[in-house]
Formats: sequence, C-alpha cells, structure tokens
Amino acid sequence: MKRIESAEDISFLAFGFMASKALFAALHVDVFGALDGESKSIEDLAEACDVPEHRMETLVTSLVAVALLQKDGTRFANSEASQAYLVRESAQYFGDYLRFQIDRQMYPFMQNLDKVLIGKTEGIEFETYADWMADPDHAELFSRSQHSGSLGPGAVLAKRLDLGDEAIKLLDVGGGSGAFSIMFAKRYPNLTATVLDFPNVIKVGQAFVAEEGLQDRVGFMPGDGTNANWPVDQDVVLMSYLFSGVPGDAIPKLCSDAFRVTRPGGRIVVHDFMVEDDHSGPPLAALWQLQHMVYTLDGFGMTPGFIRERMEEAGFVDIKEYDLIPGMTRVLEGTKA
Repeated sequence: MKRIESAEDISFLAFGFMASKALFAALHVDVFGALDGESKSIEDLAEACDVPEHRMETLVTSLVAVALLQKDGTRFANSEASQAYLVRESAQYFGDYLRFQIDRQMYPFMQNLDKVLIGKTEGIEFETYADWMADPDHAELFSRSQHSGSLGPGAVLAKRLDLGDEAIKLLDVGGGSGAFSIMFAKRYPNLTATVLDFPNVIKVGQAFVAEEGLQDRVGFMPGDGTNANWPVDQDVVLMSYLFSGVPGDAIPKLCSDAFRVTRPGGRIVVHDFMVEDDHSGPPLAALWQLQHMVYTLDGFGMTPGFIRERMEEAGFVDIKEYDLIPGMTRVLEGTKA
C-alpha cells in the first residue's frame, strides 16, 4: 500500500466504508448487470434498476470516483474488472458473495471490533464460529454466499495439486457448501469426497452437490471438525478457511488428526488467509484476519511459518507453500512419509 502522508490519506481510509457501501448498493440494485456489455445514460440506468434518477446519479458518481464505472460524456459503462467479476452472467462473478456475506454479515459484525479487543463481549450475538453456524438463517446465508466466492479458488487449487488419475479419497474438513470438493470432483473423475461441517451448513451443501449431480461422489458428515471422529485412510485432508475460524490452540490437534487419518504418502492441504511471517502484510490478508477476530476471539493471525511448524510437529514432511488468491490467501501442503 502507499504510504500514509497526509490528512487526505487518513480520510480515505476512514471513509472507506462509504466506498464499500456504494459497491454493495450497486450490486443489490444490479447496476453492473444493467451495464453488461453496453453503456447507458443516467436516465436509462435509473429505469433499468428502478431507482429515481437523482439517487442513481449520486450512486453512479461515487462508482465512477472509485473506478468501478467509466464515464464517457453522459454515458456510463462498467470498468474492465466490474464487467469481469460483478456481472452475474460472467463465469468469474462473485457479487453474491460480496453483497450477502460481506455486506449483510461481515460488515455488521465489525461494529463489535472495539468491544472484542478489550474483551467486552456481553451483548455480542455470536462469540464463536460454532455459535454463528448454529443459527439456521445465518448458516444458510453464509454458506450460499461463500459458495459463489469459493468455486473459483477451488478450481485453481484442484488444478494446482495435480492428484493424478488414481482413485482418491478427499476429506474436506470445514468444507461448508462443498465448493472445493465439487471442483475437485469435476477435475478428478476417480475422486470421492466427504465434507465435514456443522449440520445447518451441510444442508445447503447437499443442495449444491445435487444441482451438480455429484451425490454419489461428494458426501457429507455433520459435526464440528475440532472434535469429530474423522473417517480414516484418506489420500488428501483439505482444510480451507478453517484455521482462521477456530481458536489457535485447536490448530495443533487439527494437524495431528489429519496425520492420523491420512494414509502413508497422503497429503494435508491448508488454505487460509495468511500474513507474512514478520506480520508486515499484505493488507487484505491482515484485514481479513482482523475481521475474523470478531467471532473467533481466541483465533490466531495465521502466518506460513506458524502453520509449517504445526504440520511438522504432527509429522508431515516435504511442505510446500504458494499463493492461491494473491495478496489474501496461501496454501501449505505436506506429505505423510
């Protein structure tokens, strides 16, 4: 990030939530979809989104100012990134993840950050991820929106791991909607997966798996991954976004459980938000870890070095590390000798 050198720089950070809300509001009324592949005037855009012209003009001005839209005379169009990622018909669309999970859940949760920092948790609705997922409505909203944000990374990870053509058993601990397991099953015809997660979460996942016609290859097991009885003889144990959602002292056991149920030669794969070992950034990963702290009070800020040490303590060797979502998430994978 650029250096903070002026009052304007500080103000840009302080007022950043307004830009976030402009993005979310535009997604809710489908501004980017209305501009799919074409430009429109304020009048036409207001009509397409069913928003009064003067309000649409104010919204669009802010979207142009933060480079989500482009202006040419009196007409407006999507920026290149908005067209690629914020138009529902795009294969790379993740707008539902932003407008539901981030806007409707994460954004309100951040109001509790100052309380959490000093341990003043009375009145906070959910103090742990498990409490949060015990609420059926929150579990469904989180899982559905997370699904749209996980399919792309799931496809990239499935390609990166190169599991070969042999029969593969995958245990997806904390696998949520099954997005990663679905993408692995699509890439590897001989793979079968078991998704372990809370009961309210797997109800949503079962519907997504059924839509893909993968019920015979992607199954579900209800439970809390930190204390469930994991199935054994696995070729791969995947834990994506799990370590950042559990207390830090649960991580050594998760690694040792993975070692216990993995066959010799099998792999552990950890994917999560991680900052550099010196805690200098990157910014998006650091901010995500800050956000996670609101409902994982005893969670640790993940670094590759910390996870590598826990894997090695559990017995894994030949540990590899690489980025998955640049600037946000990393992967560490190890092998059971």
